[in-house]
Amino acid sequence: MQTISAPATPIRIVPLPFAYLERARAGVDDLGQPVERHVAQGGEPLRDLLRRAEPGEAILLASYCPFTQAGPFREYGPVFLSAAGQGAAPPGALPFEGETPYLGASFVLRAYSASERIVDARVSSPDAAAGDLDALFARADTDFVLARFTAYGCYALRIERAAPAGAGMALRR
Repeated sequence: MQTISAPATPIRIVPLPFAYLERARAGVDDLGQPVERHVAQGGEPLRDLLRRAEPGEAILLASYCPFTQAGPFREYGPVFLSAAGQGAAPPGALPFEGETPYLGASFVLRAYSASERIVDARVSSPDAAAGDLDALFARADTDFVLARFTAYGCYALRIERAAPAGAGMALRR
């Protein structure tokens, strides 16, 4: 396992809200629509587990909104979830592990203010992520960062500054 430099800013990966996961697994997404049930072809990004789906795995496709405030930057989009409802703690690092890493070779990092307005963005990679996150979190107006998949722009995960206690998280692949 190759270790990539860690950001100087301690970070934490924020899991999808438990209430959303319960609601989606019960069959209703963030737009009040029925959730679609699928059998994975393999490689679908499972937002709840931060890994790629295995072929034949039962998965859900649902709309999700990572924002809590109304405004022009509020977005809803499709996310894949594990239908099994297996729990997983957020990883201690950005998910770059495995043959087919969750985030992939490139992804977008979008910084948002506390009022959920976009303040900066970068196309990043596993090798550039530490520096990009440090630069985004160096801005006083950055409250959190959303990672999105490059090709489709779909939501991948939320990154926040970690509590000051302890060292920064490692970025591993």
